[in-house]
Amino acid sequence: MTETTKSIVDIHDESGPLDVSREFEILKAGVASMFERITARIPVQPDPSTDRFADYGGGGGPRGSLNAFVGPDVDWMIHSWIGNPTIGFTNLHLTVYLGPHTWVPHLGIALGTIPDYWYFVDYVPRVDLLARPDYLDRYYEPQNAEYMAIREDPNFSPFVSQTLYIRQAVSNTALCCVVKRNDDAVQKMLDMANRRVDEWLAHLDAGDPVAPADRAALMDRDLLLRRTVADRDPANVIGERFFGKEMTEALVRALWGGDRVLPRPDGSRGTIG
Repeated sequence: MTETTKSIVDIHDESGPLDVSREFEILKAGVASMFERITARIPVQPDPSTDRFADYGGGGGPRGSLNAFVGPDVDWMIHSWIGNPTIGFTNLHLTVYLGPHTWVPHLGIALGTIPDYWYFVDYVPRVDLLARPDYLDRYYEPQNAEYMAIREDPNFSPFVSQTLYIRQAVSNTALCCVVKRNDDAVQKMLDMANRRVDEWLAHLDAGDPVAPADRAALMDRDLLLRRTVADRDPANVIGERFFGKEMTEALVRALWGGDRVLPRPDGSRGTIG
């Protein structure tokens, strides 16, 4: 299928308003179910820094919810949504940045509506994949067949970000697509995301320990990557449109943990400005 190279903002603006409340509720329930399955396996607790974002906006306009969690094995986890379903734009995030005890990739999931569907699932690499073909084979080769199959699905248009850094930040088996609106597609999106979650949890069970001497550098890399991706996300423009620049900057900072209260797995707060 033809690739989508327009920005998310342009796609939304050109599509015009459309009420997607029904689809949003289905996706919201699906992401909540994945969150529950992950947190049943990995103990976490809420970080108080995001308490003020648990329910923001409203009054018939855009709303959102952003909640961060940490734990012995989790550096920073986000379960969030933002949008206005009555005009067609929604975005739901479930991201898990693991602690430095394991080389298992981080998990990134983003589903939503623009008002066609938006689908992104990836394992965020923690090494240079070109220099670590063993890591590539272990965590990404098993996803390659599905990645290639999706490129042949006429309902799924591969999304190519106009932002170079964002293209660099995703792996070559990331499922990143704009999807035609139909009920079958919604279920397929959720089924694929759940399979990735299952496989990711299996990787955690298998283990891939990091030597203590390598953990500090890994934590620094994880935080830098997490912050840069959040800061450079071109869809932040929609947040500014909905809630203003100051509020959006606070939300972006919350996404990477800039004001975290609870310590990182090494005992530090670990913020970088």
